[in-house]
Amino acid sequence: QVQLVESGGGLVQAGGSLRLSCAASGRTFSTYAMGWFRQAPGKERDFVAAISSSGGSTYYADSVKGRFTISRDNAKSTVSLQMNSLKPEDTAIYYCAGRIAYYSGSYFSRQEQYESWGQGTQVTVSS
Repeated sequence: QVQLVESGGGLVQAGGSLRLSCAASGRTFSTYAMGWFRQAPGKERDFVAAISSSGGSTYYADSVKGRFTISRDNAKSTVSLQMNSLKPEDTAIYYCAGRIAYYSGSYFSRQEQYESWGQGTQVTVSS
């Protein structure tokens, strides 16, 4: 399994932007499909975005489509989430997740499909 560490969270006003990053340890990052999830206070953890191991396929929750962009740099073993037009309802702890993918175009949107998780980073959007 890879070890994942998120960074980039913080406090931002509604309409603003943040970029989250997730750094992975290990030499097999390029074989991992990656995802971002978030958990708001008192709510379950929800899917946000996913990207295939090759980076060629992405998938988004409807609530963030058109505002968030997931990307990866396999040479640097990082995955990022660019968040634009942020809303107060985007306030949550954001988690990076990864799993080995046997097909380079596969992506995954369910928590139980992932085997590695980061510790999370807090994003707070003020109105």
